Amino acid sequence: MSNIRVIAGGLRFPEGPVAMRDGSVVLVEIERQTISRVAPEGTVTVIANTGGGPNGLAVGPDGAFYVCNNGGFLWRTEMNMLRPAGVPSDYTSGRIQRIDPKTGAITVLYDRCGPHKLLGPNDIVFDHNGGFYFTDLGKARARDRDWGGVYYALADGSSIVEVAHPILTPNGIGLSPDGRVLYVAETETARLWAFDVVAPGVVQKAPFPSPHGGRFVAGLGGYQRFDSLAVDAAGNVCVATLINGSVSVIAPDGKLLRQVPMPDMFCTNICFGGPDMRTAYMTLSGTGKLVALDWPEPGLTLAYVA
Repeated sequence: MSNIRVIAGGLRFPEGPVAMRDGSVVLVEIERQTISRVAPEGTVTVIANTGGGPNGLAVGPDGAFYVCNNGGFLWRTEMNMLRPAGVPSDYTSGRIQRIDPKTGAITVLYDRCGPHKLLGPNDIVFDHNGGFYFTDLGKARARDRDWGGVYYALADGSSIVEVAHPILTPNGIGLSPDGRVLYVAETETARLWAFDVVAPGVVQKAPFPSPHGGRFVAGLGGYQRFDSLAVDAAGNVCVATLINGSVSVIAPDGKLLRQVPMPDMFCTNICFGGPDMRTAYMTLSGTGKLVALDWPEPGLTLAYVA
């Protein structure tokens, strides 16, 4: 961990980092309810106040920011770390928001799919067709839990469809370099699933005993939990791993290649940037930090970059 560089501290449960061409990183601060820009020297400025719980973030085809808003959390500080801890009294639903990067103006694109409310949209990835896949984590209460799922939507707000349901706590989501495989990380089970994409928003479903049509790729033993993920240029899936505080690098065939330790049990997200895509940025959410380190392989360039 000696080569980890702290870019910024004092963030309020940061997630969803997006590396920008100007060297800054735009991310969400879930507890602060903001979209924030972290300059290369560490200065933090607020782009927009979203309300609720901004969670996942991506740049769309129009250069705007698209936000998975989980609707909000209650918060608790334990072991000198901030963490989500329940559903607030003002929670109504989750939603997908579009943020104008120049003005900070917010548009709600979706808060439901058909008759079903979005519960806790979590992570997002665009394909090269101008649409995006996103996970909905569901919502956990004191004595019961709503199932989550995966959805596909168009950036103009005109269409949203269900891709897979039910899934227990689907979190990180990403596409293979050729766009033909959709990866989904399941938090509570620390399982990585794959869905073969046959058309935008349409996947080939694996038969029973798959609980939702996904192909099982990998699972970790012991008490570990999966959060967000990023795919590298070789197609390996880099999953931010909770509790043991690391990034788990998993090959497409399911082999665990390595785990890169982080100094925070809530290592929640990873993204790639820099001129050669060999800088990995991680959010250490419990301690409120954005960190960076040199990565041995280049990351996959996303469909849209600003």
